[in-house]
Amino acid sequence: MIVHVLERALAASCVSRAIAATDDERIYRAVSEAGYEALMTSVGHASGTDRLAEAAATLGGAEIIVNVQGDEPLIAPETIDRAVRALLEDGAASVSTTCERIESAADVLSSDVVKVVSDEQGHALYFSRSPIPYPRDAARLHVSLAAALAAEPELLSVFRKHTGLYVYRLSFLLEYAGWPQTALERAESLEQLRILEHGHVIRVVEAASPSIGVDTEDDLKRVRAMTELKEIVQRGE
Repeated sequence: MIVHVLERALAASCVSRAIAATDDERIYRAVSEAGYEALMTSVGHASGTDRLAEAAATLGGAEIIVNVQGDEPLIAPETIDRAVRALLEDGAASVSTTCERIESAADVLSSDVVKVVSDEQGHALYFSRSPIPYPRDAARLHVSLAAALAAEPELLSVFRKHTGLYVYRLSFLLEYAGWPQTALERAESLEQLRILEHGHVIRVVEAASPSIGVDTEDDLKRVRAMTELKEIVQRGE
């Protein structure tokens, strides 16, 4: 899976180098044996951002750092390019990230699916594990949000899922990694809220195509099925 992610990252036109930063020797060996670059980092990091900052600090001359999660084997290279361009073009933003439309009521209601709302400039207002924005009138009319989504599926159009790709300015990343956890970050268990609580801007852009983060066995099965189907189509079978 990690090799798929590296291949996708290197296919982005804006990416000049892709490194798997890890504290696990098994991952390091798997990446190295596949011919890609890996970097062993400290086992003491409390978050992925801390690990990213350690790796980024070793890169000479890099001003923009892209953080692609190792469990996103279907991420589109164009999604990475969109996020990088958004940060480069937005002088107010310290970070850019991506989102996708939510297609199911189950995802709206799931605390495992992080939702994001943005302002008219595409700057993040908030990230939450709760359904945001909350369609209050529809939920009251149908007694619950779940019932409202079933009765009015068009309500899904207002929800966006945060997909976890980040692009940082290097100087900001190194500063941000040194900040202590904040109250909202702890409450939601969402690290990006630390950025908003410090008054910095996160630019949010739509992903070029849907992706699947592999967090469960079912996710892995879905990704394998999609990958096999794509290979069959490419072979013309």
